[in-house]
Amino acid sequence: MSTDQQALLDALNAEYTAVYAYGLIAAYASPERAKIVAEFTATHRARRDATADALKAAGASVPAPAAAYTPPFPVDDPIPAAKLAVTVETDTAVAWRAVVEHSTTPDLRRTGTEALTECAIRLATWQSILGVNPATTPFPGQP
Repeated sequence: MSTDQQALLDALNAEYTAVYAYGLIAAYASPERAKIVAEFTATHRARRDATADALKAAGASVPAPAAAYTPPFPVDDPIPAAKLAVTVETDTAVAWRAVVEHSTTPDLRRTGTEALTECAIRLATWQSILGVNPATTPFPGQP
């Protein structure tokens, strides 16, 4: 497997986890957050699908998502739901930053940069909701 394919595979796994986690986030998020949860879920689904397509186009096999993913902490009300969203966006940012760092083509580097930027914006949104100041993270995706 090439470096590009491995980086994309790792990003795909992060997107699988994100899509699953946003289902849990949706179940417990404050009702006033329903619109952004739906928007962010759709964005992760689209990124997941595009990543799977890119892997197929590169000749790599695309694994199925796991049946379930264990959240890193209990989620049972809106605050932990928002904190899970922060974790999800941080983890996907790490995966997409790795794509940028390890890509060997300008197109893949551009894709990684776009995805990393999207993660950083969503992360700042959730950080702001939680009252974190500053809401932005310098060098998003840095492990």
